[in-house]
Amino acid sequence: MELVRARTKLVAAFEQGDWPRVQHRAEQVLSAAPTDAAVHFMLGMAYLAQHREDRAVVNLREACRLEPDRPEYLARYAAALAAAGRSSDACEVADRAAALESGDALTWSVLGEMFLQVNAIESAAAVLRRAIALAPRDAQLRFLFGRALEMLGDAAGAERELEACVELQPYYWPAYLRLAMLKRQTAEGRHWERWLELLRQNDSNPGAQIFLNMALAKESEDLGDYAAAFRYLTSGKAAARRTRPPSAERDRAMFDALLRCFPEMDVQPGPGFPSAAPIFIVGMPRTGTTLLDRMLSSHPDVYSMGETQKFSSALQHASGSPVALLSLPDIAEATRHIDWYQLGAAYIESTRPAAAGRPRFIDKLPHNFLYVGFIARALPNAKIVCLRRGALDTCLGNFRHLFEMESGFYDYSLDLMDIGRYYIQFEHLLARWREIVPGRLLEVTYEALVREPDATLRSVLAFCELPWDSACLRPQDNPAPVRTPNSWQVREPVYTSSIGYWRHYAHDLQPLGAMLAEAGIEPN
Repeated sequence: MELVRARTKLVAAFEQGDWPRVQHRAEQVLSAAPTDAAVHFMLGMAYLAQHREDRAVVNLREACRLEPDRPEYLARYAAALAAAGRSSDACEVADRAAALESGDALTWSVLGEMFLQVNAIESAAAVLRRAIALAPRDAQLRFLFGRALEMLGDAAGAERELEACVELQPYYWPAYLRLAMLKRQTAEGRHWERWLELLRQNDSNPGAQIFLNMALAKESEDLGDYAAAFRYLTSGKAAARRTRPPSAERDRAMFDALLRCFPEMDVQPGPGFPSAAPIFIVGMPRTGTTLLDRMLSSHPDVYSMGETQKFSSALQHASGSPVALLSLPDIAEATRHIDWYQLGAAYIESTRPAAAGRPRFIDKLPHNFLYVGFIARALPNAKIVCLRRGALDTCLGNFRHLFEMESGFYDYSLDLMDIGRYYIQFEHLLARWREIVPGRLLEVTYEALVREPDATLRSVLAFCELPWDSACLRPQDNPAPVRTPNSWQVREPVYTSSIGYWRHYAHDLQPLGAMLAEAGIEPN
C-alpha cells in the first residue's frame, strides 16, 4: 500500500512537471521496485529536464530494456542520447522507434526534432509526416516539417507547411523568418504589409521584434532597399541582444585563455590517434564553409557529416569538465591530463556509423576554428581547411544572419561592433595556429573558391590527399540536405555576386571599417 501511494505521488509530480520532486520520488520508488519501467522512464525524463543527460541515458535505457516496444520510451531515450552528444547511438535507437507501428503525435514529434538535431533530415521528414497525419493542427509540427522540407530542397512544400503554421498560430514568430529565407522575394510575392502590421501590433513582444524585423530586412534586401534592410537588421539584432547576456568580455576571455593554452613553441605532448579519415572545415561563419563542404562531399570518397559537436563533446568529456571547456579561465590546466590518443580514438569511433562507410568524412563546423590546436594534438593526420573571406563581407554576413540564440557561441553576432571585435580576435587566434601547427592548416579564400573553383579545388584535394574528381565543381548537383540559411542559393551553380556585398551597406559600415583598419586588418 505504501508503494502504491508513493507511485501515485510520483505520477502527480510528473504530470505537474515538478522535476526535482519527480527525481526524489522516483528514486524512492525504484529502491522498492527496481524493475518498474515507467518509473525508470519518469526518472530519466526528470534528469533530462534538469540537463543531466548522462544520468537520463541510464534510466531511459533501462526503461527500454524492460519494455522494448514502447515508442515513447525509445523516442525519449534517443533524445537523451542526442543531448549527450551520442548522435550515432541516438539514430540507432530512433530507427527502432520509427520501425514500430504504434505511436502518437508527440512521440513522432520528439523523434523528428531529434533527427533534425543530428542532421538525419530525411528520417526527420518521414516521422514528422506521421505526426502531422495524427495532429494536423499542431503549429509546431508544421514548422518542423517545413524546416525539414526546406533542408531537403522542397521549397514549395516548405512554404506550404510554414504558411499553415502561421495560419494556425499567428504568433509563431520563427516561421516568418523562415518564409522570408525560402527564396528570393519579389515585389509581387512579398509579405510586407501583413508583417509590418504584425510588427506594429506586437511592439513589446521580443519574439515578434526579433523575427519580424529580420524577415523584413531579408525582404527589403531582396528588393534592393538596403537602407531599410539595415534599419530592420539593427532593430532585430538589438531586440535579440536584450534577451542575451553581454558577450564582448566573455569572448575576449575565451580567446585569451586559448592563446595562453598554446604558447608560441607549443610541443606536441604525445602521439594522437593516427586516422587520416577526418577533414575539418572551419572558419568564421558566413565565409563559404557550406559551399566547400558541398564541393568536397561531391567526391565519391568523401561523406559530409554536416555540422556536429562531436569533437568539442569528445574533448570536454576527456577533460572531465562539468561546464563548457572554453568558458574556463585556465583551459590549459583543464586539458593537461588528457590522453590525446584516446581522445582521437573516441572521436573517430563516434563518427563511424555517420560516415556512411566512405574512407574520408567532413566535419564542417565553422567554430571548430577555436579547437584547431586540440584537433592537431588528438588527430595528427586529420586535414584542417580554414575558409577566409573579406573582413567586411564576413562581418556583414554575421550581422545579416540570426544564429541559434540558445548557443552562447553566437552572442557576438547581435551587435555589429561586437562582430568586428570578434573578427579581430579570430585573426589573432588564426595567426597562433599558423605558428604552432605549420603545414596542418590550409587557408582558402571564398573569393578564390568562387572565381577560380577549378584551381582552388585542385589545391584543396591535393592537400587532403584525394584524387581529382570533376563532380566537385558541380555542388548544385549534390543531393544532400542543406541546413545553411538561404539554402536555395546552395543549390545554384557557383556564383561570384556575393563578393564585395558589403558595398551595398558601405555608409552604415564605416565605423566597423575604421575599427578593423585600426587593428591592422584590410576591411575590403
